[in-house]
Amino acid sequence: MKKRFSRPAAALCALALAVSFAFAQQTPPRRGEARTTPNPNGAPPARSSRTRLPDSSNATSALEGDFAEALSVVQDNYVDGLKLDYNSVFKSSIIGMLRTLDPHSNYYDAKEFEELQTDWRSEYYGVGASIIDHEVNGEVSTFVLATFEGSPAAKAGLRYGDKILQVDNKDAKGHNSSEVRDWIRGPKGSTVRVTVERASTGARETVEITRDAVSQPTVPDSYMIKPGVGYVPLTGGFNRTTGDEFVEALEKLHKQGMTQLVLDLRDNPGGLLDQAVRVAEQFLGRGQLILSQRGRIPGADRSYNSTNSSPDSVPLVVLVNRNTASASEIVAGALQDHDRALVVGETSFGKGLVQSIIPMEYGTALTLTSTKYYTPSGRLIQRDYSNEGLYDYYTKGGVGSQDDPQAASQPKPTGPESLTDTGRKVYGGGGISPDDSVKPRLITPPQQRLVDPVFGFVRELVNGRIRGFDDYKVQRPIEFNHVVKTDEYAVTDNLFKAFKAYALAQESYKLTDAQLEHARDFIARQMRYEIATAAYGTTTARQVLVADDPQVTKAVDALPRARELALAAQRGRNPQTKSFE
Repeated sequence: MKKRFSRPAAALCALALAVSFAFAQQTPPRRGEARTTPNPNGAPPARSSRTRLPDSSNATSALEGDFAEALSVVQDNYVDGLKLDYNSVFKSSIIGMLRTLDPHSNYYDAKEFEELQTDWRSEYYGVGASIIDHEVNGEVSTFVLATFEGSPAAKAGLRYGDKILQVDNKDAKGHNSSEVRDWIRGPKGSTVRVTVERASTGARETVEITRDAVSQPTVPDSYMIKPGVGYVPLTGGFNRTTGDEFVEALEKLHKQGMTQLVLDLRDNPGGLLDQAVRVAEQFLGRGQLILSQRGRIPGADRSYNSTNSSPDSVPLVVLVNRNTASASEIVAGALQDHDRALVVGETSFGKGLVQSIIPMEYGTALTLTSTKYYTPSGRLIQRDYSNEGLYDYYTKGGVGSQDDPQAASQPKPTGPESLTDTGRKVYGGGGISPDDSVKPRLITPPQQRLVDPVFGFVRELVNGRIRGFDDYKVQRPIEFNHVVKTDEYAVTDNLFKAFKAYALAQESYKLTDAQLEHARDFIARQMRYEIATAAYGTTTARQVLVADDPQVTKAVDALPRARELALAAQRGRNPQTKSFE
């Protein structure tokens, strides 16, 4: 029996098959999607025409017929034609068409679009636990890393190091943490049975957990990294709650005495455009341009200006890296062009395209590139994608290992020159280039081999099974909203010796004493991070890594220059201005 499909879907699929089917199997990660908010009424997808059929409606009709005929041939003759997955057929066809347009236009089936909309709310439905794969005692297993505050998993008593054995009677052995995570997630109000081996006792226990909405804030943490210097990692994208979260973080830090700020946009993949505008205007005065966008459909050309009559005047440094994309580049570009902030780190990803969200039948949707955006100085920061495949486009924009030649030398934008408010030269054509370039601290392959031994050792340590180190035991629920002190859980000589004894005794790790001594600094940092994870959760534990991060250190050092730059720009707008208020 042949399945029926809608006329719009058939038209899209027909066009996709006529243009290209070869790229239909390539589905890139969701990176850098600066989007307008969803349009309930939608807008019809642009329809292509062939030179032999100048009438676009005739072209579409012809393509629909071609697709219908091709599908009939497949149904009648393909060896497994009776087992066709029509969702996959339509989806791959539409994606094949969109891939000929640009790397960021995309199609979401009903499940994916529902998940995307959930992401916009900064939440998901599940139990609220971070899980990870590690090799311990010669076997790779999935372990609980931490639970989130108030989550179902926290209420069920899951702890750091608990090994997941089964989910609803499905054996977790042989499956990676991504698969196990998908088993654990599910509709709100449904239940899941998770069988674990307790890290504290080794006992096998099954807990029944009722799934619920789990918060995923886009500003997961904010704290003072040194007296007077606030730090806000805006790392979770730009969702519907981002503007409110960011304002709340600034208010909290000001109450704690913040006089300078480091805004961390590293690894921020982008998101909703209106939220990027809200973040940028916290530091830009009324009427200052944040971005302009240009497109071909009516109403596409418009500018976004700050509406803030009392912008925050603290000296500001913005951190970016290769994974800073789209909406986060809008923020960084606006603040750089107005000389309101110094930008530190690496050249950002380089996405200057904006997608409109077009809902379709049966709960599906397109994210279709409808405009290009320009920074206040007129820069288009989109990287060229005309002569490279989709894989290269995404991987070249991302962070590689230290063995990757790109990690040592990252090209700067080579597009047209523009000027900031104080006359500094900036360039389009490939991301936001930092004012101060600083290489990231990356994990080398030899260091990566040590992650599993450190986890295995800390799992024993925090459960009191390493003799003589009772101060490191963590046998209590996670203490959230903690600020890690610099001397907290220090890795002493004796603790390092205990770790070496543990790691060298595990034959599966195949380590030598010389290797461990050479990597002592990395081991100490990673060990503190794991202990802090057990005690305070994954969000707080990141403070350990930030404390001596070379890019963060450079950002703090650059704050006096950021102050002078912003003051010079402010004086240019208001010659009577003498200092920050």
